[in-house]
Amino acid sequence: MTSSLKDCKARALKLSPKERAALAEQLITSLDALDNDETECLWLEEADKRYKQYKQQGIPARSAKDVLRDARLAIR
Repeated sequence: MTSSLKDCKARALKLSPKERAALAEQLITSLDALDNDETECLWLEEADKRYKQYKQQGIPARSAKDVLRDARLAIR
C-alpha cells in the first residue's frame, strides 16, 4: 500500500459512518463503470498478486472442498 493510499485510508476512517458509507458507495459505483477489459485486467493483477503471495507462503492455502463447504454454509 502506497503512502498516499495509507493517508487516504486514514482520512477516510475519520469520517462519520454516514460519510464513509457515501464514499464507499461512490467508490463501488466507480468500479462498476469499468469496461470488461479493465475489469479483467484488475482481476488478473489480483490473481497474480495472490499467487505470488501463496508461492512465497505469505498466505495460507485451503482446499476447494473446504472453501465450497464454507460458502454453502454462509449462504444458508
